[in-house]
Amino acid sequence: MGRHMHFHREIEGLKQKILELGGLVEDRVRKACSIIENHDHEQANALLNSDWEIDDMEIVVEEECLKILALHQPVARDLRLIVAIIKINSELERIADYAVNIAKRVLTIEKTDNVSFHFDYQPMAEKVLEMVKVGLDALVSEDADLARKIFHMDEEVDRYRNLAYKAVIEEIDKHRGDGAGLVNMYLIARHLERIGDRTNNIAEEVIYLVEGEIVRGGGNL
Repeated sequence: MGRHMHFHREIEGLKQKILELGGLVEDRVRKACSIIENHDHEQANALLNSDWEIDDMEIVVEEECLKILALHQPVARDLRLIVAIIKINSELERIADYAVNIAKRVLTIEKTDNVSFHFDYQPMAEKVLEMVKVGLDALVSEDADLARKIFHMDEEVDRYRNLAYKAVIEEIDKHRGDGAGLVNMYLIARHLERIGDRTNNIAEEVIYLVEGEIVRGGGNL
């Protein structure tokens, strides 16, 4: 097998691995959003106990990237692809961590009997899920324009986070004895927002891959 053909196959294999990781992470986020609504303890514990799968796959992807860099010394677009995958790999692992954190917060809130406050996280959760899906679709299709749509979605997620913060602060002012549980309620919004931020970073890496342009903070919306 020629060196070029071998390199091409390794690149294709690497793409498959990062997409597989992306699919697993999207599933974790979907389950976390479901747990916010249904407070399913069994599902929450299952999410906590499966976090090692994401961690292991992140290591596999990183090692594969480093091996390709060392053996083939790619240049131009191939080099951008490897760099983008290394960064996206890390972002996906962090997104999965936030999904686990959401499950932890729900379990903690469930142990707090004196929290009667409820905030509707469904619109925010749905927007975050949409961001993750669009981000992965942009990666699969290598579509910079699709990636840029995430920047606008991220602004909406930030707005939901601010609403949650305001609602929780108002509730704390009314019922100071519920502080610990209410803080955990707000942290759910914070974790969702951070998933959005990490997905925003993935969009920036897709744009870098496709256009060779380093974009930070949403670039030119």
